[in-house]
This record gives sequence, C-alpha cells and structure tokens, in this order.
Amino acid sequence: MDFTLILALLAMGTFGGFAAGLLGIGGGMVLVPFITMIFTARGFPPELTIHMAIATSLATILFTSLSSVRAHHKHGAVLWPVVKLLAPGILLGSWIGPWIGKQMNATVLAAFFGVFVAFSATQMLVGKKPAAARTLPAAPGMFAAGGFIGTLSGIVGAGGGFVSVPFMTWCGVRIHNAVATSAALGFPIALAGTLSNIWFGWGEPGLPSYSLGFIYVPALAIIALASVSMAPLGARTAHRMPVRQLQKVFSVILYALAAYMFWKAAHPA
Repeated sequence: MDFTLILALLAMGTFGGFAAGLLGIGGGMVLVPFITMIFTARGFPPELTIHMAIATSLATILFTSLSSVRAHHKHGAVLWPVVKLLAPGILLGSWIGPWIGKQMNATVLAAFFGVFVAFSATQMLVGKKPAAARTLPAAPGMFAAGGFIGTLSGIVGAGGGFVSVPFMTWCGVRIHNAVATSAALGFPIALAGTLSNIWFGWGEPGLPSYSLGFIYVPALAIIALASVSMAPLGARTAHRMPVRQLQKVFSVILYALAAYMFWKAAHPA
C-alpha cells in the first residue's frame, strides 16, 4: 500500500467516523462508494469490488460503534432496554443480509445501494421527523423491526441509523436518544454482518491477498484507526449544537455518492 492510498483511507475513516458519531449512521453510506473507487483503482475483480467494499465498511463499524456509543453513554442518552429488545432480531438479520447481498451480482448490488443512499439523502435533506404515532411495540414487534434493520444493514454495509432512528422517533423516542441508541445498535449489526461476510466469502475465487472472506484487512485497519478517533468528536458535536445545517451538507455529499454508485452499476467493469 503506497503512501497516497494510506492517506486516502485515513481521510475516509476520519469523515466516516465523524458522520457515525454525529448522525448515528455508522458511516457505511459514506465509506462504501469511496472504498469501491479505491478497490476499482487497485484493479480488484469487478464482480467482487462492491461486495468487498460493503463488507470492509461494515467491519469498520465494529470499532466506530464502540467509540461512538461510549461518548453517547456519557451523556446518558443510550436507551439500553431498547437495545436489548432490538438486538436479537438485528443479529439474525445482519447475518442474513450479507448472504442476500452475495446472491446479487455487482450491477444489482450497486444499484440497490445507490437507491438506498439516495433515499437516505432525501430523508436527511427534508429533515422531517415522523410524528410520534405510538409507543415502542412489544418484544415480538421489536424482534421483527430489528430483523428488518439488520437485514438491510447487512446488505448495504451501513449501521442502520436511517431505519432505526426514524422507527424510534415514530414510536415516541426523543431524537437525541434515538441517535445514541442507533449508535449502540451498530455493534451487533457489525458483529453479525462481519462474521457473515467472512463465512460466505471464505474461499471465494479471485479475492486479493490479505482478505478475510470479503473483508480487505489492510483497508479495515487504516479506516478503523481514523474512524475510532473521530466518532467521539461527532457524538459530542451532536449533543452541543443543532446538526440541521450539517445534515444538509451531508445530504448533498450522499447524492453525489449515490450518483457514483448508479454510474458503477451501469459500468461494472
């Protein structure tokens, strides 16, 4: 790995870690397109590039979520009973998600990711919070919600915040608590998803050296190092200032990244 590549990965980790702490999104929606660009430039097999980018991004959340949730926990914002109810479904869904992703070819997976990011960018740009229509459901409903959040997160390599945060606020949870709790949910999502990507990617033909299943370990190590240092800063920022303007900036960036993934879907080679 040359010095320029290391700097690029450090910059990605810095940006992704700050976004994870600030918005509870796990950083995956930012990281996956950039990692895809880098892996494409490095000449990785086109049919594996996006799968590896998603798997590597998801693995970084193992580290980012711990750093981010620690900062949120200091503010007493994490609703641990909610985490305990959602976690079982999330663990199951996050294991299934990478398996579903493996069944998609690179074109379909890139397009699916682009749609997901474009939708999330619109949600962020509009900034409309769902009205608190009800309270959190009982355990079976929380298991089902966790399963959906985990499956989607496992497919796209994100921390699930753009599903879990609206779900919790719709159920009457305050936005700061929802963001903090979403950060805590990032760890079970990343844990099950990472193990799944290792299992289903093990022995896959064409994987480059230093791969662990679909995860490219050198990129994981560098991105995680930077993201862990920045996630607490993002979390502190979320508690100290309104994040509305930053959300608008992030939404524009996400639209650009979604456009790249659509282009990648049209030009997979």
